[in-house]
Amino acid sequence: MNWLSASQGVVLTAYHPSNSNAVAGSNAKESEETSPSSRRSGQYTMNHENSKKSTQTPPFERSCSQDSLDELSFDDYWKELEDIHETSKNNQREQEVVVVKEPDEGELEEEWLKEAGLSNLFAESADSLESMVFLSTLTRTQAAAVQKRVETVSQTMRKKNKQYQVPDVRDIFRQQSDSKEKVSGESEPTSVRTRENKNEEKDDPELSLGISEKSSLLEDTPVSETDINLEISFAEQAANLKDNSIGKMCKDKEDDTLLPNFRLPKDKTGTTKIGDLAPQDMKKVHSLALIELTALYDLLGTEFKQPKAIKIKTKDSGLFGVPLSVLLEQDQKKEPSTRIPLIFHKLISQIEEARLDTEGLLRIPGVAARIKSLCQELEAKFYEGTFNWENVKQHDAASLLKLFIRELPQPLLTVEYLKAFQDVQNLPTRKHQLQALNLLILLLPEANRDTLKILLEFLQRVIDCRDKNKMTLNNVAMVMAPNLFTFHGYGSKTVEQSEFVMAAGTANVMRFMIKYQNLLWTIPKFIVNQVRKQNTANQKKEKKDKAMKKLLKKMAYDKEKYEKQDKSPNDADVPQGVIRVQAPHLSKVSMAIQLTEELKASDIVARFLSQKSGVVQALKKEEVFLYEIGGNIGERCLDDDTYMKDLYQLNPNAEWVIKSKHS
Repeated sequence: MNWLSASQGVVLTAYHPSNSNAVAGSNAKESEETSPSSRRSGQYTMNHENSKKSTQTPPFERSCSQDSLDELSFDDYWKELEDIHETSKNNQREQEVVVVKEPDEGELEEEWLKEAGLSNLFAESADSLESMVFLSTLTRTQAAAVQKRVETVSQTMRKKNKQYQVPDVRDIFRQQSDSKEKVSGESEPTSVRTRENKNEEKDDPELSLGISEKSSLLEDTPVSETDINLEISFAEQAANLKDNSIGKMCKDKEDDTLLPNFRLPKDKTGTTKIGDLAPQDMKKVHSLALIELTALYDLLGTEFKQPKAIKIKTKDSGLFGVPLSVLLEQDQKKEPSTRIPLIFHKLISQIEEARLDTEGLLRIPGVAARIKSLCQELEAKFYEGTFNWENVKQHDAASLLKLFIRELPQPLLTVEYLKAFQDVQNLPTRKHQLQALNLLILLLPEANRDTLKILLEFLQRVIDCRDKNKMTLNNVAMVMAPNLFTFHGYGSKTVEQSEFVMAAGTANVMRFMIKYQNLLWTIPKFIVNQVRKQNTANQKKEKKDKAMKKLLKKMAYDKEKYEKQDKSPNDADVPQGVIRVQAPHLSKVSMAIQLTEELKASDIVARFLSQKSGVVQALKKEEVFLYEIGGNIGERCLDDDTYMKDLYQLNPNAEWVIKSKHS
């Protein structure tokens, strides 16, 4: 059975297990010396003769870059699949398999609205004002994505004859439009305004999310091919590109095997990374990222559906085959600060202790029988602290690490988003693919995202030693892709067949995640700005609610006056162009700072740390950060290169505090 790789023109052949003469891969001989797995039937392999005939690539056109793909690289992919199936045969431990439910379209979209924070649009007698505020912050393409799902749910509910009234989608978005105008009319100078206020927007573009100004920015701002624009919605950028293109949007004509050096242009108000925002703001980020990703997929013609895993009984203790959340819960009893499973961290440490320059690291498997024995011993002795790690060879530890990832009851990339990760390969340009991956990373649960980050950082360290270990970016991606993307819980043969069809695609997605990991953990500025706008609108609503309660209850004291009394005299009279920075854990607990054009967050931290004391000497510069707190943001850790005057203009009501992260 042959499949043709779209990006390579390589014929990939899957041999039937009965074909004992199938070639296991270019490294079969080397693997045979280290593992009996090389003597198996060769279930997954590649037809070298056909692939050579199909490509016919002249030598001068073949790239020797570590970023390039060629037909021989797929040997690693198929051999890894062989190793996975061999390990599965040898591992007889009972494990519950998560089965994925296939709900109808209406149920899928209802779940989507729930995750997007818009479920109260259809709840009985629910106050939808909060949703109206949320909808008022959406871009045109985001609103279109929501409207499409609302229409589907409305039709489904009418078919099911729901007892309560289903709102008409036109009424919802008419209310949303009215709410948007109302919020815009009341907003502060830094808030988003409607199209009727175009002239005012020119003076204050920071939070503006309207379509006309975004189009203008796209046309007037020269952006290089490798720049990633985080200020404008990704879907809006794609829509603008589509509108300005003749005919259908075409896939990159460049060499698909070479990855460009994408970069993020400097943002004077600071780059926001995952972990920099308070939990309440990250919930808003999650909702906005889901809507933005859906809008982007809709626009680019890629179906976005979130299958749901049926909840079944899984292991509630142990190491392998245990849900990530359960593992973390039991590990945090031992080490409260840990953010990834202890066994995962220990396996990576064990691999690195033996140096990363071992040739074939991650590619050459450990002996299957020994891996099974080590698994059983780890299950019994790891938490007791009696396991002897001296018995674990480096290739064994690498095999155990991959086994841990595969045996998670639900994939590390989650059941809900695994297909969306796989479908990244279908997007027309590499920039779209990177944007989609950025949004998908934001959507992962915290435990999955933290574990994935540690894994990608480790894989990059392996690649850094490629001159000695012969494991390039492409080799590592080929070996790791089957471990992250192979999931049999869908209960469908088509998924297993897609292991072949999507070999190149999933390996490319893996390459993207490794190469661009520093970019993928960035929260786009346009999403942060939408969070700011939501917070501003909610604060106005809260103030009105408080005023009404105060009037009805005839409160005897003025809360606002009470809060002013609670502030220090120095805070009450801070002159314009000056901010007061608090540092409760340092010897100098407060300082008035004059804002200048060149003043950065790092300069303020340095001023405080320069105040000598015993407490300060115990702190290092990399341990303390300047935080923006309140105003139109919950809490945000600032990067060193944030220009404070620009940020102050964006959020003049914020307080500024120096503290350590997670304190």
